[in-house]
Amino acid sequence: MRELFFVTGNDNKVKELNILSHGIFDVKKITEIMEEREIIEDGRSFEENSLKKIMAYKDTEKFLIADDSGLEIDALGGEPGVQSARFLGGASYGEKMEYIIKKIEGTDNRSARFVCSAFFYDPEKNLFICKTGVVEGKISFEIRGTEGFGYDPFFIPEGYEKTFGELGKEVKNSISHRARAFKELFSTIQKILI
Repeated sequence: MRELFFVTGNDNKVKELNILSHGIFDVKKITEIMEEREIIEDGRSFEENSLKKIMAYKDTEKFLIADDSGLEIDALGGEPGVQSARFLGGASYGEKMEYIIKKIEGTDNRSARFVCSAFFYDPEKNLFICKTGVVEGKISFEIRGTEGFGYDPFFIPEGYEKTFGELGKEVKNSISHRARAFKELFSTIQKILI
């Protein structure tokens, strides 16, 4: 099984990707083999921030994967977007969601989408591959559910009435933005590496 080192500090993402890889890849955090490096995510797109993560560890000569993702809300002009994790500074996700619910109160436009840009780096071929996944949906009127992480408890994916926080991991892992990006990425790199 080929090891892929994920440039992330998020254990939830590592678990999610090991499920998505169906045992073809062994996804590990890069910090399992080396110290964490500072990465300033100041890019203007998810792709740019994801690539910054790869570039920070490119010299390790390991097969790397990285992603950047976020929530774009139409009524907020696409915010929080690439600032999703850093939105409202040190506020908790509960506080962020409450703030957003209040901010879009009274608007009919609750449409939103989760976007994920995933990169792979092959040091042997000096090859970079990027895939982007999107899941359309809307913002609920209240925070619902305890499954998932981040903004999951107030995002209702298209075709459903429940939030990602209510739907659970099995549904989320089959339709999420990260699932869509990495399924496509894993399919592509499987042809290259295996």
